[in-house]
Amino acid sequence: MSIDAVTMDNVKKKYVVMSGKGGVGKSTVAVNLAAALALEGKKVGLLDVDIHGPSTPTMLGLVGEKLLSDGDAIQPVPVPGIDNLAVVSIGFMLQAEDAPVIWRGPMKNGVIKQFLEDVDWGDLDVLIVDCPPGTGDEPLSVIQLLGKADGAVIVTTPQEVSRVDVSKSVNFCRQLNLPVTGIVENMSGFVCPHCGTVTEVFGSGAGKKIADAYGIPLLGSIPVDPAIGEAGDSGIPYVSRFATSPVAEVYQTISRSLV
Repeated sequence: MSIDAVTMDNVKKKYVVMSGKGGVGKSTVAVNLAAALALEGKKVGLLDVDIHGPSTPTMLGLVGEKLLSDGDAIQPVPVPGIDNLAVVSIGFMLQAEDAPVIWRGPMKNGVIKQFLEDVDWGDLDVLIVDCPPGTGDEPLSVIQLLGKADGAVIVTTPQEVSRVDVSKSVNFCRQLNLPVTGIVENMSGFVCPHCGTVTEVFGSGAGKKIADAYGIPLLGSIPVDPAIGEAGDSGIPYVSRFATSPVAEVYQTISRSLV
Protein backbone atom coordinates (compact mmCIF):
# COMPACT_ATOMS: atom_id res chain seq x y z
CA MET A 1 0.00 0.00 0.00
CA SER A 2 1.41 3.38 -0.99
CA ILE A 3 1.47 6.28 1.46
CA ASP A 4 1.47 9.92 0.46
CA ALA A 5 4.64 11.65 1.60
CA VAL A 6 4.52 14.56 4.02
CA THR A 7 5.62 17.96 2.74
CA MET A 8 8.46 19.41 4.84
CA ASP A 9 9.66 22.36 2.80
CA ASN A 10 11.23 24.08 5.81
CA VAL A 11 13.61 21.18 6.46
CA LYS A 12 16.79 21.29 4.37
CA LYS A 13 17.99 17.73 5.01
CA LYS A 14 16.30 14.63 6.43
CA TYR A 15 18.13 11.52 7.60
CA VAL A 16 16.82 8.26 8.99
CA VAL A 17 19.02 6.52 11.58
CA MET A 18 18.19 2.84 11.45
CA SER A 19 19.52 -0.61 12.29
CA GLY A 20 18.86 -4.17 11.23
CA LYS A 21 18.16 -5.17 14.83
CA GLY A 22 17.93 -3.70 18.31
CA GLY A 23 20.76 -3.40 20.80
CA VAL A 24 23.40 -1.89 18.53
CA GLY A 25 23.26 1.62 20.01
CA LYS A 26 21.16 3.19 17.26
CA SER A 27 19.45 5.72 19.54
CA THR A 28 22.75 6.69 21.16
CA VAL A 29 24.17 7.36 17.71
CA ALA A 30 21.08 9.35 16.66
CA VAL A 31 21.17 11.52 19.80
CA ASN A 32 24.87 12.26 19.56
CA LEU A 33 24.78 13.01 15.83
CA ALA A 34 21.92 15.45 16.40
CA ALA A 35 23.75 17.05 19.33
CA ALA A 36 27.02 17.27 17.38
CA LEU A 37 25.27 19.07 14.53
CA ALA A 38 23.56 21.50 16.91
CA LEU A 39 26.81 22.22 18.75
CA GLU A 40 28.29 23.28 15.40
CA GLY A 41 25.52 25.84 14.95
CA LYS A 42 23.05 23.87 12.82
CA LYS A 43 19.33 24.06 13.58
CA VAL A 44 18.43 20.46 14.29
CA GLY A 45 15.28 18.49 14.99
CA LEU A 46 15.41 14.99 16.49
CA LEU A 47 12.32 12.86 15.95
CA ASP A 48 12.24 9.71 18.08
CA VAL A 49 9.74 7.25 16.62
CA ASP A 50 11.32 4.16 18.18
CA ILE A 51 7.89 3.26 19.48
CA HIS A 52 8.74 0.39 21.82
CA GLY A 53 12.06 1.75 23.06
CA PRO A 54 12.02 5.57 23.20
CA SER A 55 15.25 6.30 25.09
CA THR A 56 15.78 9.83 23.81
CA PRO A 57 14.08 11.53 26.80
CA THR A 58 16.51 9.84 29.20
CA MET A 59 19.61 10.60 27.12
CA LEU A 60 18.68 14.28 26.75
CA GLY A 61 17.45 14.97 30.29
CA LEU A 62 13.83 15.28 29.20
CA VAL A 63 12.13 12.56 31.26
CA GLY A 64 8.69 13.76 32.35
CA GLU A 65 8.29 16.23 29.49
CA LYS A 66 4.98 16.16 27.62
CA LEU A 67 4.06 17.27 24.14
CA LEU A 68 2.31 20.62 23.94
CA SER A 69 0.20 22.06 21.15
CA ASP A 70 -0.54 25.65 20.28
CA GLY A 71 -3.85 24.55 18.82
CA ASP A 72 -2.58 24.10 15.30
CA ALA A 73 0.67 22.19 15.70
CA ILE A 74 2.71 20.11 18.12
CA GLN A 75 5.62 22.02 19.61
CA PRO A 76 8.99 20.25 19.86
CA VAL A 77 10.75 20.26 23.23
CA PRO A 78 14.01 22.25 23.39
CA VAL A 79 17.04 20.45 24.82
CA PRO A 80 18.51 22.17 27.89
CA GLY A 81 22.09 23.29 27.42
CA ILE A 82 22.16 22.78 23.65
CA ASP A 83 20.92 25.66 21.55
CA ASN A 84 19.32 24.84 18.20
CA LEU A 85 18.26 21.29 19.17
CA ALA A 86 14.61 20.36 19.70
CA VAL A 87 13.04 16.94 20.16
CA VAL A 88 9.78 15.10 19.68
CA SER A 89 9.61 11.59 21.15
CA ILE A 90 7.07 8.84 21.56
CA GLY A 91 8.28 8.87 25.17
CA PHE A 92 6.61 12.25 25.71
CA MET A 93 3.23 10.58 25.14
CA LEU A 94 3.57 7.90 27.83
CA GLN A 95 1.83 8.19 31.19
CA ALA A 96 4.92 6.80 32.90
CA GLU A 97 8.48 6.15 31.80
CA ASP A 98 8.03 2.38 32.20
CA ALA A 99 4.59 2.21 30.57
CA PRO A 100 4.47 -0.34 27.73
CA VAL A 101 3.27 0.71 24.29
CA ILE A 102 0.62 -1.85 23.37
CA TRP A 103 -0.51 -0.58 19.98
CA ARG A 104 -1.43 -2.38 16.81
CA GLY A 105 0.04 -1.38 13.45
CA PRO A 106 -2.58 1.19 12.34
CA MET A 107 -2.24 3.16 15.59
CA LYS A 108 1.56 3.13 15.38
CA ASN A 109 1.48 4.34 11.80
CA GLY A 110 -1.07 7.01 12.71
CA VAL A 111 1.20 8.41 15.42
CA ILE A 112 4.21 8.38 13.09
CA LYS A 113 2.19 10.25 10.48
CA GLN A 114 0.97 12.79 13.05
CA PHE A 115 4.52 13.45 14.23
CA LEU A 116 5.71 14.04 10.68
CA GLU A 117 2.73 16.16 9.65
CA ASP A 118 1.81 18.16 12.74
CA VAL A 119 5.07 19.16 14.45
CA ASP A 120 6.06 22.81 14.04
CA TRP A 121 9.82 22.45 13.68
CA GLY A 122 10.32 25.89 12.20
CA ASP A 123 13.24 26.16 9.80
CA LEU A 124 15.68 23.27 10.20
CA ASP A 125 19.05 22.56 8.69
CA VAL A 126 18.73 18.87 9.54
CA LEU A 127 16.02 16.52 10.81
CA ILE A 128 17.33 13.29 12.34
CA VAL A 129 14.74 10.52 12.65
CA ASP A 130 15.48 7.74 15.14
CA CYS A 131 13.66 4.88 13.45
CA PRO A 132 12.50 1.61 15.05
CA PRO A 133 14.93 -1.28 14.41
CA GLY A 134 14.39 -3.82 11.68
CA THR A 135 12.66 -3.62 8.32
CA GLY A 136 9.03 -3.94 9.35
CA ASP A 137 5.89 -1.87 9.17
CA GLU A 138 7.05 1.13 11.22
CA PRO A 139 10.34 1.79 9.36
CA LEU A 140 8.41 1.36 6.12
CA SER A 141 5.90 4.03 7.20
CA VAL A 142 8.65 6.42 8.28
CA ILE A 143 10.49 6.19 4.97
CA GLN A 144 7.36 6.43 2.83
CA LEU A 145 6.02 9.41 4.79
CA LEU A 146 9.35 11.25 4.63
CA GLY A 147 9.26 11.02 0.86
CA LYS A 148 12.53 12.23 -0.61
CA ALA A 149 14.73 11.88 2.46
CA ASP A 150 18.41 12.60 1.97
CA GLY A 151 19.54 9.24 3.21
CA ALA A 152 19.78 6.49 5.79
CA VAL A 153 22.52 6.09 8.35
CA ILE A 154 22.67 2.39 9.23
CA VAL A 155 24.12 1.51 12.63
CA THR A 156 25.76 -1.85 13.19
CA THR A 157 28.32 -3.57 15.39
CA PRO A 158 31.63 -5.21 14.39
CA GLN A 159 30.54 -8.86 14.70
CA GLU A 160 30.13 -11.05 11.64
CA VAL A 161 26.66 -11.99 12.90
CA SER A 162 25.52 -8.41 12.23
CA ARG A 163 26.36 -8.54 8.53
CA VAL A 164 23.11 -10.23 7.49
CA ASP A 165 21.04 -7.68 9.41
CA VAL A 166 22.88 -4.79 7.79
CA SER A 167 22.44 -6.37 4.37
CA LYS A 168 18.69 -6.53 4.96
CA SER A 169 18.64 -2.84 5.92
CA VAL A 170 20.63 -1.83 2.84
CA ASN A 171 18.36 -3.82 0.54
CA PHE A 172 15.28 -2.45 2.32
CA CYS A 173 16.45 1.11 1.64
CA ARG A 174 17.28 0.37 -1.97
CA GLN A 175 13.87 -1.16 -2.61
CA LEU A 176 12.31 2.03 -1.22
CA ASN A 177 14.64 4.30 -3.24
CA LEU A 178 16.17 5.73 -0.07
CA PRO A 179 19.89 6.47 -0.54
CA VAL A 180 22.16 4.87 2.05
CA THR A 181 24.40 7.68 3.24
CA GLY A 182 26.65 5.22 5.00
CA ILE A 183 27.27 2.77 7.80
CA VAL A 184 28.31 3.58 11.36
CA GLU A 185 30.10 0.75 13.15
CA ASN A 186 29.27 1.15 16.83
CA MET A 187 31.00 -0.63 19.73
CA SER A 188 34.14 -0.89 17.62
CA GLY A 189 36.57 -1.87 20.34
CA PHE A 190 36.69 -1.02 24.05
CA VAL A 191 38.54 2.06 25.25
CA CYS A 192 40.30 1.41 28.56
CA PRO A 193 39.40 4.32 30.87
CA HIS A 194 42.86 4.12 32.50
CA CYS A 195 45.33 3.81 29.64
CA GLY A 196 43.21 4.52 26.55
CA THR A 197 44.12 1.23 24.87
CA VAL A 198 41.46 -0.07 22.45
CA THR A 199 40.59 -3.79 22.68
CA GLU A 200 38.35 -5.32 20.01
CA VAL A 201 36.05 -7.28 22.34
CA PHE A 202 33.28 -7.66 19.74
CA GLY A 203 35.47 -8.58 16.79
CA SER A 204 36.31 -6.15 14.04
CA GLY A 205 35.76 -5.18 10.46
CA ALA A 206 32.18 -6.25 9.75
CA GLY A 207 31.09 -2.67 9.11
CA LYS A 208 33.83 -2.08 6.55
CA LYS A 209 33.22 -5.44 4.86
CA ILE A 210 29.54 -4.73 4.31
CA ALA A 211 30.27 -1.15 3.23
CA ASP A 212 32.78 -2.39 0.67
CA ALA A 213 30.44 -5.15 -0.52
CA TYR A 214 27.65 -2.68 -1.26
CA GLY A 215 29.82 0.22 -2.38
CA ILE A 216 28.66 2.58 0.36
CA PRO A 217 30.74 4.65 2.78
CA LEU A 218 31.79 3.57 6.25
CA LEU A 219 31.10 6.89 7.97
CA GLY A 220 32.98 6.04 11.13
CA SER A 221 33.78 3.47 13.82
CA ILE A 222 32.79 4.37 17.37
CA PRO A 223 34.61 2.57 20.21
CA VAL A 224 32.96 1.45 23.44
CA ASP A 225 33.76 4.15 25.98
CA PRO A 226 32.24 3.65 29.47
CA ALA A 227 31.60 7.38 29.54
CA ILE A 228 29.05 7.02 26.71
CA GLY A 229 26.68 5.12 28.99
CA GLU A 230 27.43 7.48 31.86
CA ALA A 231 26.59 10.49 29.70
CA GLY A 232 23.37 8.92 28.43
CA ASP A 233 22.19 8.12 31.95
CA SER A 234 23.00 11.66 33.10
CA GLY A 235 20.86 13.26 30.39
CA ILE A 236 23.79 15.09 28.78
CA PRO A 237 24.87 13.86 25.33
CA TYR A 238 28.37 12.42 25.20
CA VAL A 239 29.49 14.86 22.50
CA SER A 240 28.52 17.74 24.77
CA ARG A 241 29.87 16.39 28.05
CA PHE A 242 33.11 15.00 26.60
CA ALA A 243 33.47 17.31 23.62
CA THR A 244 37.25 17.01 23.28
CA SER A 245 37.47 13.22 23.54
CA PRO A 246 38.58 11.04 20.60
CA VAL A 247 35.14 9.39 20.44
CA ALA A 248 33.43 12.80 20.27
CA GLU A 249 35.71 13.64 17.35
CA VAL A 250 34.43 10.54 15.53
CA TYR A 251 30.85 11.71 16.06
CA GLN A 252 31.77 15.19 14.84
CA THR A 253 33.36 13.77 11.70
CA ILE A 254 30.27 11.68 10.95
CA SER A 255 27.92 14.60 11.58
CA ARG A 256 29.85 16.86 9.20
CA SER A 257 29.36 14.32 6.43
CA LEU A 258 25.60 14.89 6.68
CA VAL A 259 25.56 18.61 5.82
